[in-house]
Amino acid sequence: MEDKLNQFFSENEFDFLEPHSSHLDRFERKLNKQKKVVKTSWKWLSVAASIILVLGFFLGSNHQKSQLDLADVSPKMEEVQTYFVSTINQELKTLEKNRNLDTESIIENALEELEELQEEYTDFVKELTKNGKQREIINAMIKNYQQRLLILENTLEQIEQIKNLNIKKDEIYI
Repeated sequence: MEDKLNQFFSENEFDFLEPHSSHLDRFERKLNKQKKVVKTSWKWLSVAASIILVLGFFLGSNHQKSQLDLADVSPKMEEVQTYFVSTINQELKTLEKNRNLDTESIIENALEELEELQEEYTDFVKELTKNGKQREIINAMIKNYQQRLLILENTLEQIEQIKNLNIKKDEIYI
């Protein structure tokens, strides 16, 4: 191993002399110049990022305020929306608790219908924002919530029927 190292150093010419005395000064000047350039570019970048953030928050808050919902119409409509949303969420939880192999397809069909109604509701929100607080739009939004509840109630009734059939089947085989 030592022979290979000696051979390598003897075959290659290496400069073992020290650099000129001004070499260190030139090297330090180059390093100092690079530090200044990096600092100024970071300053501009941080200023640009700050401006973009402030602009983004401003536009985001304006967009958020511009969307009207049923709860924005009046305090009574806020109560109506709160009632429907909480009842729908409660029914959805009940639906999920009853999910099994027998009820899977019924639940999936109901969820698809609810998704379509949610898309329709989103269109009503856009219309309400665009056209103002019109009675027809508000009534359509309330009917949308009522349809969702009706779908959930019907689905839960179907699940109960399936459970009763399964109980009867089990009793027959006992």
